[in-house]
Amino acid sequence: MTQLALLAAAAVAPRHLDPVKLFMDADIVVQLVMAGLVLASIWVWAIVISFSLRMAGIRKRTDAYEKDFWKAPNIDEYQAEMGKGEVPIARVVAAGLAEWRRSVGSKPIDREGTRQRLAVVMDSAVALEADKLAERLNFLATVGSVAPFVGLFGTVWGIMNSFFQIGQQQNSSLAVVAPGISEALFATAIGLFAAIPAVIAYNRFSHRVNAYEARLQRFADRFHASLSRELEAQ
Repeated sequence: MTQLALLAAAAVAPRHLDPVKLFMDADIVVQLVMAGLVLASIWVWAIVISFSLRMAGIRKRTDAYEKDFWKAPNIDEYQAEMGKGEVPIARVVAAGLAEWRRSVGSKPIDREGTRQRLAVVMDSAVALEADKLAERLNFLATVGSVAPFVGLFGTVWGIMNSFFQIGQQQNSSLAVVAPGISEALFATAIGLFAAIPAVIAYNRFSHRVNAYEARLQRFADRFHASLSRELEAQ
């Protein structure tokens, strides 16, 4: 390459990484990998935002429900007024009340059996509410564990393609292999970009779900104790 050609190449060479150009110049397989990882990253952030808003709303409604629950003179009326919308704690109460009515409606009342059934029903309701909250978190765990390997696959494919170009052009200079390697490494970067927030969000949200489940369980235990006292008066 002549001195003039070197100067011309230096003049048109990009002075910084251009993600769009890296994507457009990549092999079709690497492009598909990048596109899939970008879509996964967008979906991860959609889950992060929606889950954060959902948990904030649930926590607010739970606080409002639990605030005056123990002072309510009529639980059924309180349920009708405060249990509207997505209020998991109200559904736990509803499950307990439904089992209470079925158990005390038959004579004679089996007190020990009623206590056991109330515990089972409300524990199941608590577990069901926790499962509903955590159902979309599996995608975060999947992206967090799989995305780096998908990006690595794109990188390996891109490097293989670069070596193929070396063989085709019979030229091992950096000018031949550098663009392909850059595009290949960009796939790994996108994989990490998708995986890191997914792992952080999954760990954080799992902790929130577990904490909320523990709160529901404590409430259910207290409600169970209250119903047991009522049972003694039957």
